Amino acid sequence: MCVFVCKSLRRIGKDKLILMLSVTVFLSYLPEAGEYSSFFVYLRLIMGFSPEKVAGFVAMVGVLSVAAQTAFMAFLMKQCGNKHTVIVGLCFEMLQLFVIGFSSEHWLIWVGGAIAAMGSITYPSISVFVSAHASPDQQGVAQGVITGIRGLCNGLGPAMFGFIFYLFKVDLDAQGMMILDKTPITIKPLNNTISTISRFIVPGPPFVFGGILVIAAMLVAIFMPREIGLKRPHSLLLARGISRCDST
Repeated sequence: MCVFVCKSLRRIGKDKLILMLSVTVFLSYLPEAGEYSSFFVYLRLIMGFSPEKVAGFVAMVGVLSVAAQTAFMAFLMKQCGNKHTVIVGLCFEMLQLFVIGFSSEHWLIWVGGAIAAMGSITYPSISVFVSAHASPDQQGVAQGVITGIRGLCNGLGPAMFGFIFYLFKVDLDAQGMMILDKTPITIKPLNNTISTISRFIVPGPPFVFGGILVIAAMLVAIFMPREIGLKRPHSLLLARGISRCDST
């Protein structure tokens, strides 16, 4: 995996569109990977969700994600085009991160989960964008770079979220889980778990920071070209030119 990621990173600077796609994927998937690693523990320890509520939350997000990546995404592709579908997906992802980051009520977390399901169209829409705009000989390069960036985010995202939780003194260890399991379902955050600022203003600081990263990804995606394909290697173009000359 490390070798694959390094090879992908070396290809980024060779094409402007690949570079913009890579930055967009990195800034959007980094908070998503961190969210996947800590979100359910965050629900149990900080928000006080019971195991049954966590299971229901996962089921709801899964069902809505299927609907979003089929009917909703197809509708957006038809009405708005590939590029704007990517931007819409990033908008939903940014919104759900801010909702979860600033929420202290359970119903807001459920709303954030529904918005997160709509935001699950981001990566599929980026893959469709690459397939539609990349030349046939560059399809593998573009998809490989995107996969490599996602692999890099899978390692950096959890580390980033864990570091931000540490800065704001949010304790998500297993001992805290055992303590909370012995209390009623209507538990509140422990007084010594979160700092005063985090407890009353930003219950989930990493999610807010992730939302800021997604805003940066949106700014990059806005400037992506709509109809220009990826550049073909000069050697390939030269070879094709020679073959055409030989045929004439």
